[in-house]
Amino acid sequence: MLELRRITAGYDRRAPVLHGVSLDIAPGEAVGLLGPSGCGKSTLARVAALLHRPDSGEVVVDGTPARGWRHRAPREQRTAFGVVFQQPRLSTDPRLTLAAAVAEPLRATGRRAEAGPRTAELAEAVGLTPDLLTRRPHEVSDGQLQRACLARALALRPRWLVCDEMTAMLDASTTAALVGVVEDYRRQTGAGLLAVGHDRDLLERWCDRTVTLESLTAPPGGPRAPAAGR
Repeated sequence: MLELRRITAGYDRRAPVLHGVSLDIAPGEAVGLLGPSGCGKSTLARVAALLHRPDSGEVVVDGTPARGWRHRAPREQRTAFGVVFQQPRLSTDPRLTLAAAVAEPLRATGRRAEAGPRTAELAEAVGLTPDLLTRRPHEVSDGQLQRACLARALALRPRWLVCDEMTAMLDASTTAALVGVVEDYRRQTGAGLLAVGHDRDLLERWCDRTVTLESLTAPPGGPRAPAAGR
């Protein structure tokens, strides 16, 4: 279970964008998160994936409270997540080939021996041909680069996927292909999914249930959430 308990978070403690938000996702469940631009959906996604420390509240991953954020999170918790962001060009190193970008999590966790076979396996799954793997981000389209970003997110076989507006910049055929890859992975592994977006039709077709950020927010005057740990 992935549990977000009364999360208050933002980038300025004086003006948080999330106020007492709670959400539970069961293993194998796909949850769509809807909301207008600027409402805090991406912030909640980053908190859920242990990439942003909330001002207060708690994240519980498979029964264990989060004990750190970003690189301070224990490896077991940190690598439980695969994340795909909206803008692939902002989330990839422009110096790396697509093959190196896909293999980056494996190398970072000391699993270099797996990098070649795993990269080839994932490239085939997401629809990247061998010639594309030798190119750098500026030499491929947004759709091709987002395929590499999805492959990178799956490299460590995560138990939880967070897709933050993953398809917002893509055409319909690429969107369908990438959603299909995510669903194949989930069927094979039982991974849970938090899919953030503003396209209600897509999320309702894709996910087991769809919620709005507003519906997850605690009413004013509710019990105070504990401060988040480091």
